[in-house]
Amino acid sequence: MEDGTVKALPEDSTTGSVLGVVLAAGAGTRYGMPKILAHGGDWLDAATNALRAGGCVDIAVTMGAAVVEPPVGATALVVDDWAEGIGASVSAALRWASRRPGMGGLLLTVVDTPDVGADVVRRILETSEGRRERLVRAVFDGRPGHPVYIGADHLGPALEVICGDVGAQAYLRSREVTAVECGDLASGEDVDTRG
Repeated sequence: MEDGTVKALPEDSTTGSVLGVVLAAGAGTRYGMPKILAHGGDWLDAATNALRAGGCVDIAVTMGAAVVEPPVGATALVVDDWAEGIGASVSAALRWASRRPGMGGLLLTVVDTPDVGADVVRRILETSEGRRERLVRAVFDGRPGHPVYIGADHLGPALEVICGDVGAQAYLRSREVTAVECGDLASGEDVDTRG
């Protein structure tokens, strides 16, 4: 809508708005610091800006090893059990999204892929069409990466199997996921070490 408000859709609707979450709760052990703090917070700003400019209507950031003021317009999701692995962050994101009316799906990205911009987000969202039943994943030269779109119909079932350092991988492997090549837009590489 022109005024920026989001209307709740009927529960039987097959599409809806897309929420975005930056997964950033980890300690960044190999990096030497929590990546949410990397480059003075520039990676976090870049990730939230990519989600917003790419089409997500509301944005949250998972935090744990370091808790910071979220970027303007983003919600902080403090993950108390962050040390258990990325699965704790993904679970927090899915729970947050499941409480939002009119939601078609959730787009998950990670803070440590600084070259993934709004063009990648936009491509994934265009493929998802905000459909509740869809699963869509960015691939970079054939290598699976982030962002990942999880349609609203999958939130509950995914929550049942998410754990530890594998996040939603087991769930995604057991379902039909549309892979969208984005290697022409970004490397999609996780930055795990400084250098």
